[in-house]
Amino acid sequence: MHTSRDNFRFLTEAPVHRVVLTMAVPTIISMLVTALYNLADTFFVSQINTQATAAVGIVFSIMSMVQALGFFFGHGSGNYVARKLGARQTEEAEVMAATGFAYSLTAGMLVALLACFFTTDLSLALGSTATILPYTEAYLGIALWGAPFMTASLTLNNQMRFQGNAGYAMFGILSGALLNVVLDPLLIFVFDMGIQGAACATVVSQFVGFLVLLRMTREGGGIRIRLSRVSFRPTLLKEILFGGTPSLMRQGLTGLSVIALNLAAARFGDSAIAGMSIVSRSCYFVFAATIGLGQGFQPLCGFCYGARRYDRVREGFFFCVKTGSVFLLTCAVAGMVFAPEIVSFFRDEAEVVAVGAAALRWQMVSFVLLPTIGLTNMMMQTIRRPLEANFVAAARSGLFFIPLVLGLPRCWGLTGLEMCQAVSDVLSFVVCFFIARRAFRMMRRLENEKGTVQNTEGMF
Repeated sequence: MHTSRDNFRFLTEAPVHRVVLTMAVPTIISMLVTALYNLADTFFVSQINTQATAAVGIVFSIMSMVQALGFFFGHGSGNYVARKLGARQTEEAEVMAATGFAYSLTAGMLVALLACFFTTDLSLALGSTATILPYTEAYLGIALWGAPFMTASLTLNNQMRFQGNAGYAMFGILSGALLNVVLDPLLIFVFDMGIQGAACATVVSQFVGFLVLLRMTREGGGIRIRLSRVSFRPTLLKEILFGGTPSLMRQGLTGLSVIALNLAAARFGDSAIAGMSIVSRSCYFVFAATIGLGQGFQPLCGFCYGARRYDRVREGFFFCVKTGSVFLLTCAVAGMVFAPEIVSFFRDEAEVVAVGAAALRWQMVSFVLLPTIGLTNMMMQTIRRPLEANFVAAARSGLFFIPLVLGLPRCWGLTGLEMCQAVSDVLSFVVCFFIARRAFRMMRRLENEKGTVQNTEGMF
């Protein structure tokens, strides 16, 4: 069994590639499994009809915003926990873990209570057409009751990951996702519940995953959640805001971008919404592996930055960027070649396949740039550079994408809509290149100052 001291030595002294891969394998599995939630719903619901497929894609936007709350509290508290453990301040880390969890669970409860009273208005605002609306209402009205379990689970998962216990965090996410895959076809087809069955499967799976994660916090020498340690000190909330706002920005803007995409696609019919939804889910599933690799880098980044081992932060960053870029380049080639087959696997309808295949090929053009964008955001967030982290988070899904999705379709119609994400990725990559370079120059300056102090101390 690992202890906090074991994790500290491993994260700050073991070979960087070994640390990243050890941390990343469970997080990659966790991210893929989380993405499997979405893919499973999309696959099984798509067997009903095109409108049901589009409805799941529409609901994905609001669920992304709920996930954003979980990531906000999880990354905000987790970043702080990692730095405090790296500085050997365990008691402060325990207080933050309990506080972040309590805030997250409460936020999820408020979302569930408020949003369920406005299901119809929310469904229309998210981009539902008249034919899609009944399916969106049926799915959304049930799925939102799982919001407290979703936010709390994501917070626990990220706190455990930042402590270096990614393997234990994986079990909770894995248990919920596998249960969802089993329950989806059972409730949708065997019990003939249709799209409501998919929503029920999601809520039950999230609840089970939450319970498992809560149990896993006791393993591996990790910080156990004790509500008696909850503190409402303003300084802790400030730390959550600094550490978690980039995640809230990134994930929240992802939800807003999906809404903008659905509203723009509605001009071209239900098939366009369904096709774009399939592409979004499919790309996210593949990109999730790279996100998991980056999340494997974050504990090393947090501990080593707190321990002033900036050389290891640099080495870990470039290792992840290179590895992720090679992986996504391979996936991009496969996506280009097999785009129609990938889309038809979900919904074999000519109009849906035509839209989806074109959009998928456009996305593959910029796929290799995503690791640099994601890793830059994660590093800025972990080393407590909130302005840069928020700017990077806003770039891909908000600052560039939303104006593009509002403008390009007016110039080039459906083709303009399909190419929006690729153009946004290129612009975001340019921004991230300069921000990452500036951060590494700052770390080199800190290294030089550290060396100067050590040399001066040696004279006395």
